[in-house]
Amino acid sequence: MSWNPTLDPICPDATDLDAIETLIIPRARDLGGFEVRRALPAPRRQMVGPFIFFDQAGPAEFVTGQGIDVRPHPHIGLATVTYLFRGEFQHRDSLGTDQMIYPGAVNWMIAGEGVTHSERTSAATRRHPHSLFGIQTWVALPESAEDAPAAFEHHGKEALPVFGDGGVSVRLILGEAWGERAPVKTFSEMFYADAELAPGAAMPLPDGHEDRGLYVLSGSITIAGQTFEAGRMMTFRPGDRVALAAGPEGARVMLLGGETLAGPRHIWWNFVASSKERIEEAKEAWRAGDWQHGRFRLPPGDTEEFIPLP
Repeated sequence: MSWNPTLDPICPDATDLDAIETLIIPRARDLGGFEVRRALPAPRRQMVGPFIFFDQAGPAEFVTGQGIDVRPHPHIGLATVTYLFRGEFQHRDSLGTDQMIYPGAVNWMIAGEGVTHSERTSAATRRHPHSLFGIQTWVALPESAEDAPAAFEHHGKEALPVFGDGGVSVRLILGEAWGERAPVKTFSEMFYADAELAPGAAMPLPDGHEDRGLYVLSGSITIAGQTFEAGRMMTFRPGDRVALAAGPEGARVMLLGGETLAGPRHIWWNFVASSKERIEEAKEAWRAGDWQHGRFRLPPGDTEEFIPLP
């Protein structure tokens, strides 16, 4: 057991409430019966550690024949992290990957110099009513990896470390925290975790990370005497010892953070880069649509359509 939150949670008292550096209320968008809540980037906070994008997708219910259809689209300068709580969908990319993702597993797609992918509900799943609920995040790559070749990793639920005690269960999705390490290969120091807390249970944020944040997925939590309901993200000052306690119905939270990057990042559409010039080059390559000889390819098995440049 890497930590026991019942032994020394070190919950700050109400006078330490300024340990919460930023409170973010996500923006909601209705995609036609399918709601997405975007917490990052936010007006007051572009990133938490290397995490530059954070979307809650759903929960959504689909009738027979319906599902999601995110057509092929490009990325540069980032790695996408897909993690589901309910449902499934099919990931295809220009590397030739054709991967189903299910709850508790992790898809890690490194865009590097450029990759194209699609995300769709499979034909098998559309044959009956189904649900979808998950989080997709983007991790901005350090400059040394921005132009690296694209790559893909998938790790099933059983491969991710699970630990905890005292009514707390944590699955570590990326990076290193609380003395545990996830199997995904990363390019900078970070952590990303899914924690479930029983009513009244408490847990500390991991120490040793430059930047830390959390997102309340369900239930409620208390920090420094103040309660935060589902659909809130907060970030914390470096070095502060911070703990959270679940409300009377328990809570599920996503914890994230890590080392901040050496310089600023620009984000436009699906592109992230350390310079605007890199983004302009990617825009021109996608606009050109040279799938045979250009920078981007369409995913094998999903070449009939794509999302045009805005």
